[in-house]
Amino acid sequence: MPYNIRIVGTYPPRRCGIGTFSRDLASALAHFTAEVGYIRVAAIDRGHGPYDIPVDLVIDQYNPDSWRDTITHICSRAGQSTCPTAVTLQHEFGLDPDAQGNDGQGENFLNMAKALRAKGLTTVVYLHTVLDEPNPYQYATIRALAEHSDGLVVTTESAIQILESDVYGIAHAKLKHIDHGIRMHSPCQFDRLELKKEYGLEGRFLITTLGLLSPGKGIDYATRAYGRFLEESCTERQRKQILYIIAGQCHPEFVKAEGGAPYRQFQAQLDMALKDANLRWCRTNDLAGTDVSNHDLVFLDSFLSENMLLKLYGATNVMLLPYLNMQQISSGILADTLGSGRVAITTKFRYARELIHSNKRCPEGLLIGRYARGILVDPGERSIEQIAQALDYLVFNESKRLIMERQAQQRGYQMRWSNSAWALLQYLDFIREEKGLVTGRGVKLMREKPSTLNVHKSRQIQVTSTVTAVTQAPESEVRA
Repeated sequence: MPYNIRIVGTYPPRRCGIGTFSRDLASALAHFTAEVGYIRVAAIDRGHGPYDIPVDLVIDQYNPDSWRDTITHICSRAGQSTCPTAVTLQHEFGLDPDAQGNDGQGENFLNMAKALRAKGLTTVVYLHTVLDEPNPYQYATIRALAEHSDGLVVTTESAIQILESDVYGIAHAKLKHIDHGIRMHSPCQFDRLELKKEYGLEGRFLITTLGLLSPGKGIDYATRAYGRFLEESCTERQRKQILYIIAGQCHPEFVKAEGGAPYRQFQAQLDMALKDANLRWCRTNDLAGTDVSNHDLVFLDSFLSENMLLKLYGATNVMLLPYLNMQQISSGILADTLGSGRVAITTKFRYARELIHSNKRCPEGLLIGRYARGILVDPGERSIEQIAQALDYLVFNESKRLIMERQAQQRGYQMRWSNSAWALLQYLDFIREEKGLVTGRGVKLMREKPSTLNVHKSRQIQVTSTVTAVTQAPESEVRA
């Protein structure tokens, strides 16, 4: 029997990474017509509507009554169908205010998980933030979500490791890793040379940074690094063959916060970085209509449509992601970069370490990732020298860069949205079947005396750990 899928999270036209994730997940699920009945979305809103199907419910983010009413509506509509309803809650602390309107301090997601599961609805929670040093509220929230849902879904294996470690102590059986999906199905979907021609970029080596801008994106460090690379590595003729495009607007909620003071400070820092980098730059909202021949850097100050995003991925030679939050466990931009078969220079945030370096230990300094899918750098001030070195390596080593592109695309192929949606459906099947199992038919015995045979108290557990460590070592180390 097919599932009716309910997604609770932000959704376009709200400009939000989780909204894009929700839309892409819904679109991918819709292709499985035999396994999925209908797909509906309860959109967490801050006046960004109106919404179209599949959105049928709208949650006023700062209205506790609206959250409670949505729970009632979801349960009511689930009861009107003969198909089972499965709910995915797209959890992010910043979307969960308390009754007084304080961001990141609420229990709305938790109350929803409790109520939906109590009504017999399969409920899984996508965690979009997992911190390895949570505050008491964050710790208690994640623990409670694990207790009152059927499972927690994360997009990285490293998040699984954190959640089942002593930091949270959540049972492995409650955790599921499903890749962040990618939109680009093939690097051949768009021809790089044709795209560059469309935007007047013929003969240019194109470096890009895409997505909503904010101080945490590290753009000021990237511009300084780019300026250093041009000065140290390029002649004046070569400089005219290279262009850095920073595409995307500042997050609308960041622009409005505190009367715009943080936004103005961010712009001042960026202006200072551009001056220090001695770059020739311009700002435009129409790339095709802009003469970039005399510029090193272009700010494409526009909200990027789906089509424009895909074209920029296709035209890119190197993606630059100088993010400052090293705890970030997900990035649609990085996922799509690999899916597009493009090379990323990125700081060592959690998701980047997993995709680029397979979660291996990352020493300080510039690091070319395992399987050469990209290049990792340290964040902040240290990134300036390292990004400049990475650009020098990629710009002047075409053969190595093209090998990296192929390796990136191979990993990205595994992450297509169709694969991620199918993995979710399989997980829902597993949960449903597990609920139907009859357990406990044998006599349940509790330990009443100590025993030397107890592996948790004996040296055997150390042997097991040693064996595990060996079997998980890289193939080259095992041979050695």
